[in-house]
Amino acid sequence: MSFELASCLATLFLLAGIGTPIGYSILLASVVYLGLAGLDVALAGEKILQGFYRSFILLAVPLFIVAANIMNAGSITDRLLNFCVAAVGRFKGGLGHVNVVASLIFSGMSGSAVADAAGIGKIIISMMTRDGRYSRGYAAAITAASATIGPIIPPSIPMVLYALVSKASIGALFLAGILPGLIMGAVLMIMNGYLARKRGFALEEPVPLRKLPRKTANAFPALLMPVILLYGIYGGITTPTEAAAIAAFYALLLAMLFYRALSVRGLFRVFIDSARASASVGIVIGGAFILNFIVISEQIPQSISAMLAGAEVHPLLFLLAVNVLILLLGCVLDATTIILVIVPLFIPTCEALGIDLVHFGVLVVVNSMIGLITPPYGILLFVINAVTGIPLREIISEIWAFLAVLIVALMVMMLLPDLILWLPRLMGYNG
Repeated sequence: MSFELASCLATLFLLAGIGTPIGYSILLASVVYLGLAGLDVALAGEKILQGFYRSFILLAVPLFIVAANIMNAGSITDRLLNFCVAAVGRFKGGLGHVNVVASLIFSGMSGSAVADAAGIGKIIISMMTRDGRYSRGYAAAITAASATIGPIIPPSIPMVLYALVSKASIGALFLAGILPGLIMGAVLMIMNGYLARKRGFALEEPVPLRKLPRKTANAFPALLMPVILLYGIYGGITTPTEAAAIAAFYALLLAMLFYRALSVRGLFRVFIDSARASASVGIVIGGAFILNFIVISEQIPQSISAMLAGAEVHPLLFLLAVNVLILLLGCVLDATTIILVIVPLFIPTCEALGIDLVHFGVLVVVNSMIGLITPPYGILLFVINAVTGIPLREIISEIWAFLAVLIVALMVMMLLPDLILWLPRLMGYNG
């Protein structure tokens, strides 16, 4: 390791350790490297501009953020929840099942775990804790766990970012996320049903079946959004970026014109919040462009590939090691940083070992999402805490069961790549 790289890493860890936002930490650490290496510091700005200019697909990120915020500000989330209550609320652990199913549906619209947790979280937690039917910690824990499904089922902001660094097909990645997302939802519902029977949670009063058609019709326009997005992408009508624009526009039509639940002033606040969220993601992406330039200059991917090739590492052992590393990093870093900064180091090795990049990408995203609920620093735990005021210790005490089944699901996905690659291959993507 060169002195310049060591200084860069030391600066990065020091700044991040004292609470500097990770995007600024990466930018400042990269400038330190450029200065010590005798390179023009203006190269940082050049790499950022080149990176954004060449990455048209990144436009999908702010557009999906806008779509999610519009749904949260309008009444779309409420209508989806009413539909889920009517559909699965009648079973043992009903509102827990509602929580998971709502996340499955919402994930087909937002592409963001944080948007999922913040959008559905407060509403469903208040429903679950009313009259003491569920403990606060349990309601918050299953909400955080189900929110991890958000970026797995398309559309997915982390998968857009992974496609950027790996050059894998975004269409194949979106398709590959569908079955894993459903598996995650299934294992969470199984665990919720088991805990509901074990703890004797009260049954919800079932919504009469005669009311189900009306509830479905009320939510039907919102339920159409994932269908429209997937048909546009895989029907060859739109690119993923254009589909993100359609998602934002469709959410706006529903909230303002169809449901009449969003005012012009409310829309203005949505745009401000979306701009702030997009800017924070953009800073991390910009820093990652410079850091990737440094990594390539130091020939780190080539060194890792050569080391592993010499050791004749089995692909499965490599995947296991990378998954453990990402799971640990997910406790302290957000998914954006992991995908943009850490994952590119392993792409050349995956290619050398014959690991499918779509399979690897889904594992990375699923693992990064599990990291979001891993104590003590899982970001979703803090989001739920901020939204509801439920103490972290109560959330953490209940999260372990859901964390365990998600890790089991991840291991199954790692051992059975065809489970992930079946749908993309069925739709004509080679892999």
